[in-house]
Amino acid sequence: MSETLQVKSICMDASEIERTLTRIAHQILEANSGAENIALVGIVTRGDVLAKELVGKIAEIEGVDVPFGHLDISFYRDDFATRLAPAVHETRISFDIDGKDIVLVDDVLYTGRTIRAALDALMDMGRPKTVQLAVLVDRGHRELPIRADFVGKNVPSSSDENVRLFLEEVDGVSEVAILQLPQETGAGSALNEGE
Repeated sequence: MSETLQVKSICMDASEIERTLTRIAHQILEANSGAENIALVGIVTRGDVLAKELVGKIAEIEGVDVPFGHLDISFYRDDFATRLAPAVHETRISFDIDGKDIVLVDDVLYTGRTIRAALDALMDMGRPKTVQLAVLVDRGHRELPIRADFVGKNVPSSSDENVRLFLEEVDGVSEVAILQLPQETGAGSALNEGE
């Protein structure tokens, strides 16, 4: 995982993540009366992996392949100018978002700043009918008036902790861990990814 962060606890294991994604897929379908007008857009780098999983689960439940895209928000972040070397990824949305019910997917909801940036990026691409937010974990500490429509698990945490999703495809293990930030690291640092 990470040599600089100490694991305090594991709050979701691989099987709980799997069950939670199944529940969120059902909730998305129920809230939207099926899959007819929805499209999922995952925020890079972990939200897009979760969105792809949700697309698979929706296909299993409804027998419909919903449109799916990857959204990079690097240039929309309000701290872009202060980051020394921001990681820039590719946005891949190959469908027209106009009039669609977009389900924005992220791993950990924290301050709300990542979601604000994602909304700005989406609006530059078109005018969806609605934008709904699905997150695996909501850890609180909001700085902006943003809330998730679909939440896998609420994980209370302090600002000197980091709640991080690890995925088999990326990290070799699937779990949500609460990590202790080093003393010299502030809550707004790059280590505290979920915003």
